[in-house]
Amino acid sequence: MFEVEARLTAAGIVLPVPVAPVANYVPFVRSGTLVHISGQVSVDAAGGVKGTVGVEVDLDAARAAARLCGINLIAQMKAACEGDLDRLVRVVKLGGFVQAGPDFFDIPQVVNGASDVMVLAFGDAGRHARSAVGVYRLPLNFAVEVDAVVEIR
Repeated sequence: MFEVEARLTAAGIVLPVPVAPVANYVPFVRSGTLVHISGQVSVDAAGGVKGTVGVEVDLDAARAAARLCGINLIAQMKAACEGDLDRLVRVVKLGGFVQAGPDFFDIPQVVNGASDVMVLAFGDAGRHARSAVGVYRLPLNFAVEVDAVVEIR
């Protein structure tokens, strides 16, 4: 078993089949060694985490939603690496978007759910630059969306 996959398995993480686009875009684009991965929402087989953080969704559920986004990103990374996550050199940047209520300001703590899973999976190569932004609405009412730029060999 590959090193990254072994870490995920040890953490009890099973990668889903990468989510297909719901509009006119592709899941990822490779340019040289960089791969830009389209935003992944907080969806899973049970339907995921939807709603406004700080209103219908609390901080812990929002952090778990961001973790789902991170897992969905790793599934797309695996596709971009043709099945071999050990080809990933570095997670360069994550962009986190939280559908936040008017009085919710813990946006960085939410996006930590995605950041933490990158470090869990890739170790130091999972440490990244990041944006964490509160937004009015996200597609299909999902609570969190995260996109990524990664380097692969």
